[in-house]
Amino acid sequence: MCPRSASVNEQLRRRSKERLLQAAIELVGERGFEATTLGDIADRAGSARGLVSYYFPGKRQLVQSAVHRLMHRTLEEALEREPRTEDGRERMARAIDAILGLARDRPVLMRQHMAGLLQAEGFVPCPEQRRLAELLRDTVARHGSRDVDSDYPMLRALLMGAVYAALVPGVPMPVPVLRAELFKRYQLDWELGLPPETGASGGRSDRDLSRFFATGAAPQCGPTGQPK
Repeated sequence: MCPRSASVNEQLRRRSKERLLQAAIELVGERGFEATTLGDIADRAGSARGLVSYYFPGKRQLVQSAVHRLMHRTLEEALEREPRTEDGRERMARAIDAILGLARDRPVLMRQHMAGLLQAEGFVPCPEQRRLAELLRDTVARHGSRDVDSDYPMLRALLMGAVYAALVPGVPMPVPVLRAELFKRYQLDWELGLPPETGASGGRSDRDLSRFFATGAAPQCGPTGQPK
């Protein structure tokens, strides 16, 4: 058994944390927030239960970080899909469709996320949320904003409002209607992005979320204790 280097240990810690994030997404999407325990998440991730508390101060923080990871990876996937483009209008359309697609394809998860944001803690500052903010700010800038510091919060608020409207129990608004309003505001043609009539989703609505949380194969030690 070879001694593990600091870099190997760091990779293992990152993989362990990301397994917890993926397990949280899967379980909350299946059962809802209240019916999912930290023990359930640890068991699904194949981790010791103490590791959850080591990485996250509580369930709410873990779930918010997990959803923000899913959101920023879904957004990133949509922005960079082929054919790649630097056109600001197309990128704005892709961003809107990616976020609305999550509301359409993962309603239980996104409803629980929106409810969590209304709790006293509000947004949980974490690397996942910061990456989501970076992508949305870049989208606003490429769209031609002259005041990103003002226009980014407005885009974020509009997207959150649209997701909320799509998920209100009993009186949800249709995603195409919400899309049309957002496209009108940002002067986007309906054919941009991924129109609903194409029958596809912005981030593939399959059940396998591993691509959003994968960190590669587990590192193996060489003769010197360094990763191969």
